[in-house]
Amino acid sequence: MSGEEGFAIWLTGLPASGKTTLADALANELESQGLRVQVLDSDELREVLTPEPTYSPREREWFYRVMVYVSQLLVQNGVNVIFAATANRRRYRQRGHEVLERFSEVYVRCSLETCMARDSKGIYAKALAGEAQTVPGLQVIYEPPESPALTVDTETCAPPECIGQIMTQLEALGYIN
Repeated sequence: MSGEEGFAIWLTGLPASGKTTLADALANELESQGLRVQVLDSDELREVLTPEPTYSPREREWFYRVMVYVSQLLVQNGVNVIFAATANRRRYRQRGHEVLERFSEVYVRCSLETCMARDSKGIYAKALAGEAQTVPGLQVIYEPPESPALTVDTETCAPPECIGQIMTQLEALGYIN
């Protein structure tokens, strides 16, 4: 890359909607085209930044501001960033719109029932057992994007089809050839 800034794409949706699966597949597709890519997965970053997370509104606000800041540094250095992060409040994701010139928000739509059935990490089971109190979509609000660049439905579309839709959107935005 010749000093060109990267872009950032935020995959948002309920826990277990398929964000990480899509982020990893999208990263592979973009890397196969010779692009530099970094996935910022909120679960992985939390292990480092908040190893004992409280998921309080204040902590979430801070955490997502840090995520956006890290992405800003990467994008300025020609790295394309894929967020895989619920970011249950629109204002958390709005920061990306505000500070990143080439930014796109993709809503990974999936019903709560399907997310609960897919729950490989046991997030919803912990909530139902009273061991977690802040699960988006169940105990705290999840605000889907009001006008995402794209919505992919992981209940009706397999990951390869979703990736195809995202790649088409990235081309339409002029982020990739």
